Amino acid sequence: METIAPFKEVIEEIKEAGGDASRFCFQCGLCDTVCPWNLVREFSMRKTIREATFGLTEIDGEDIWRCTTCGRCPDRCPRGVKQIDVGVSLRRMASEYEVFPGPVKPALSARAGLISEGNPLQFDRNRRGDWAKGAGVNPFTPDMEVLYFAGCYPSFDPRMKKAARATVNILKKAGVDFGILGEKENCCGESIRKIGSEEVFKKLARENIKTFIDHGVKKILVSSPHCYHTFKNEYPEFMVRFEVVHTSQYLAELISEGRLELTGTYGKKVAYHDPCYMGRHNDIYDEPRNVLRGVRELELVEMPDSRRDSLCCGGGGGRIWMDTPKAERFSDLRLQQARSAGAEVLATACPYCITNFEESRLNLEFENIIEVKDITEIIEEAIYSK
Repeated sequence: METIAPFKEVIEEIKEAGGDASRFCFQCGLCDTVCPWNLVREFSMRKTIREATFGLTEIDGEDIWRCTTCGRCPDRCPRGVKQIDVGVSLRRMASEYEVFPGPVKPALSARAGLISEGNPLQFDRNRRGDWAKGAGVNPFTPDMEVLYFAGCYPSFDPRMKKAARATVNILKKAGVDFGILGEKENCCGESIRKIGSEEVFKKLARENIKTFIDHGVKKILVSSPHCYHTFKNEYPEFMVRFEVVHTSQYLAELISEGRLELTGTYGKKVAYHDPCYMGRHNDIYDEPRNVLRGVRELELVEMPDSRRDSLCCGGGGGRIWMDTPKAERFSDLRLQQARSAGAEVLATACPYCITNFEESRLNLEFENIIEVKDITEIIEEAIYSK
């Protein structure tokens, strides 16, 4: 068994990350009761924290890679233990020594793509702006109102390109002066940082920051909550701050300012899923719901485990790049909750969530039962329908 016991500096880092878990954590087990893993299999974050405190954690096992960084355990911990930071510290140690169990190894391909092409999907960097061809999108200039940073999945994934194009059509309808940077952008780096590849994250962040500054970027519109969180809360570590807004927030702004009118209808019953990095991590709950409520003939329903208690899709913490057995996918549970709520459409505002939900829709054979939509796709349909 390989442990981190000989590495005193790592133990100190873990204690610092967790607010000195040895002093604060009193092993109440609340973290285990709220962890979504325990809906599909046995997993103990409490055990991981205890072992990390005493330097007994196995870095060649799977447990330290299970956390999706959904935020439920630190949100509910009565002692303020920073479980996510502790977990990332352990992963950083494993990454430094290239110790990866089988289910994690697909993430190494994502890391290789980030290093070589600036995206985890391993597409050529010069194709990053291809999704916008024919859509009348201009390169960003400093006099523009906002930079639209679509992100990696909306730039390269065929399903998520639909959400990026829907965003473009909405912005044009509202008369927003915007542009993109295309191949000049990198991945924000959030997921690779959570996997433990800190140096790769820093490289991506510094290159993005230089690009933003060189092009006079002040306000950034993003499709991904992970980009939102990283630009807003983690890039300031590099002594810079940009105004960052998520598409769901921007839609609410445009509607309230009278720049975007929802003149059409959307006669379906819709359940909204709160992405972890919008909800628990950044307290964005109302704007997307208010936008959906403003659509005529749309009936908004709530699922169990909503808002602060939202069920993680399973893609955070770099898990989107790792292997998860079909029987252990949180996204299957979420589709079933949406169906039980009577929803015809499961709406959300995160590329990872949509990717996982679409896969679960196929796994569960729900293709003819429920649709999965980004909130921008619903609004696009509402403003262009009669």
